[in-house]
Amino acid sequence: MSDSSPNIVVIIAAGMGSRLRSDEGPPKPLLPLNGRALILRVLDRFEEAGVQEAVVVVGHRAKEVMAGVEEGNPSLKVTFITNPHYRMSNGLSVLAARDVVGYRPFFLSMADHVFDASLIRGLAGAELPPEGLVLAVDRKLDQIYDEDDATKVLTRDGRIVEIHKELAEFDAVDTGLFSCTPALFDRIREAAATREDGDCTLSDGVKALAVKGLALVHDIGDGRWQDVDTPGALAHATKSF
Repeated sequence: MSDSSPNIVVIIAAGMGSRLRSDEGPPKPLLPLNGRALILRVLDRFEEAGVQEAVVVVGHRAKEVMAGVEEGNPSLKVTFITNPHYRMSNGLSVLAARDVVGYRPFFLSMADHVFDASLIRGLAGAELPPEGLVLAVDRKLDQIYDEDDATKVLTRDGRIVEIHKELAEFDAVDTGLFSCTPALFDRIREAAATREDGDCTLSDGVKALAVKGLALVHDIGDGRWQDVDTPGALAHATKSF
């Protein structure tokens, strides 16, 4: 990692995890994958990549998630932030981390995505545009597990043109791993202010930066990752990792 690379990661661990029936067992971030909870695997990979601090945004079954992380004894410094609006979209969980992150660049990851540390190192080496972000994308479309459920990305000249789960035309898939400037917080806040209920997705913030040409992509190449969002995806990740 270069001296200008982010040294803090925001990990979103606030969601309901309804498709994995997280009310019938441990909360989704604590689901074990080959003996290690999903969120602890995420923290392990960032530690392996040299990141020293993490902000974990919790919501659904927050006390259990926090206790599970602490029991896992991660070496990173971990700060917990509670998103009281966790039943709404994930953009509000990102926004909840703003005060802790401050004006620093930061990595952003989901608690239910597993990946190799090489993805973080590669992303750390990608040039982060001022007032923008870089999204790690997978262009190995023939190897995506459950492509229908993936967030699709259309790119042009290394920049995001469109990002949405329902895109008909796309050339990459969102891995859920970002390198960001605090401008993302501003775009999410502005998008939320346009809605009566104050809701906003992470993709809304990314799209706002993409319109200005400030949302870049980094190809993960042969790197491995998996979004663990369904029982089938959990089984697939168990075999792969």
